[in-house]
Amino acid sequence: MQKLPQKTQVAIVGGGQSGLSMSYYLQKLGIDHVVIEKNNVVNSWKTARWDNFCLVTPNWQCNLPGWPYQGNDPDGFMKKDEIIEYLDGFVKHVNAPTFTGVKVSQVSPQLDGGFNINTSAGNLIADQVVVASGAYHEPVIPRMAERLPAHIVQIHSEQYRRADDLPEGAVLVVGNGQSGAQIAEDLHLEGKKVILATGDAPRCARFYRGKDVVTWLAEMNYYDLPVEKHPLREGVRDNTNHYVTGRDGGRDIDLRQFAKDGMELYGLMTDIQNGEAIFLPNLNEALDQADAVYNRINASIDDYIAKNNITAPAGSRYEPVWQPSTERTSLNIESANITSVIWCIGFKPDFSWVHASVFNGVGTPIHYRGVTAQAGLYFLGLPWLHTWGSGRFSGVARDAHYLSEKIAQAVPQGLKAA
Repeated sequence: MQKLPQKTQVAIVGGGQSGLSMSYYLQKLGIDHVVIEKNNVVNSWKTARWDNFCLVTPNWQCNLPGWPYQGNDPDGFMKKDEIIEYLDGFVKHVNAPTFTGVKVSQVSPQLDGGFNINTSAGNLIADQVVVASGAYHEPVIPRMAERLPAHIVQIHSEQYRRADDLPEGAVLVVGNGQSGAQIAEDLHLEGKKVILATGDAPRCARFYRGKDVVTWLAEMNYYDLPVEKHPLREGVRDNTNHYVTGRDGGRDIDLRQFAKDGMELYGLMTDIQNGEAIFLPNLNEALDQADAVYNRINASIDDYIAKNNITAPAGSRYEPVWQPSTERTSLNIESANITSVIWCIGFKPDFSWVHASVFNGVGTPIHYRGVTAQAGLYFLGLPWLHTWGSGRFSGVARDAHYLSEKIAQAVPQGLKAA
C-alpha cells in the first residue's frame, strides 16, 4: 500500500460514491488531495446488501460525475451485481488517490488553520477536509432486543443476504421503511412466514398514468427542490423514505395485499415482556397514513397533467384491499414460532471523531449545502444535504461540484497541483 502523505491540501474521508465524486472534481481543478477509506471503496454496496437487492429509482437517475448510466434499460432498475459493475466502472473512471484500510480516528482544527487528522496509518495535516462518510454509521438495534430468547437469531437489515440463511420458522421483521418492506417482500416471496411490525413509513406508486412516478416527479422539478424551499425545511432530513420496489421491473409494495396473502401485520413494536412482543394499536393508522401519502403524490401528478394539458391515461385512487379486523397489541414469540428477527429500523450517525463545533443537539452537522461554520470543513453525501438526490446517485455530482468550487476559492493561488 502506498504510504499516506504527511500533508495535503484536501483530505476526503470516505471512499464511497460521494468521496469519489469529490475527487473527480478536485482532479479537474488540479487540487492536491487524498481519499481515505477504512474499508474498500464503495464497500457498503458490496458487503451490506441482500442478494435480491435492486435500485428503487430508475437507472437513468444514475448520473455520477462523468459516469452516467450507459446500459440499454434506462427505465429499469439495476440489480445488485449490475450496481456493483456500474460502481466499479466509476472507480476506474475517477482513479482517485485513495488509501484503503485506513481508519480516521480524529479530525481536529489547528489554531493556525488547517486540520490535524489522526489515522491508523499515521497523522496527516490537511488544509481542508471533506467528510464524505455518509450518515449511516451505526446500525440501530433497540435494547429490548436483549430480552429476546437466546436461541432466536437476530440480525440487522445490513446483515441480511437471503431467506435460506435463516432457520426454519417465522421471521419477525421490525420496521417497514425501504429496507424493511423490501426484505419482508423478499422473505414472503421465498415462502417464509413473515410477521411485520410496521412504523410510520410512507409509500408511493411505482407507475402512475403511464409513467414511473419518479419520471413524473422529475418533470415536476421535485428533485431540484432545495431543502430550504421544502415545506418541512430541514425537517425533511428526518423523514423515512417511501417504500416501493424496482424488483421484477418495478411495482408497488402494498402491505395490505401482503396481509391478504398471509403476512401478519402489527403496529409499532415497543417492547418485549415475558416472551411477548408488545405493539401499539396503530396498525390501521399507519396503513391509512401510508395510503394517504400514496394518493397525495398521485393527486399532485394529476394536477401537473391537468395544468399542462398532457395526454395521459386516466388517474385513479388507491382503495384498501384489506383491513385489520382487530388491533393486536401482543404476540407470544414461542407460540408464533418466531425463530429469527431482522431489525430494519435504520442507522444513526457517528461523527464523534470530528472535533469541531458544527453539530446540533443530536449529533448531526449544521451546514448549508455541506459548508459548515468551521472554515475548511465540509460534509458531502448526507440525506437532503441540498436536494432529495444529495445522498443518491442522482444528486451527489451537483453537491460535489458546488463544494469543489468552495474549496478552490480557499486554495491560495499558485498552490494548485500542476
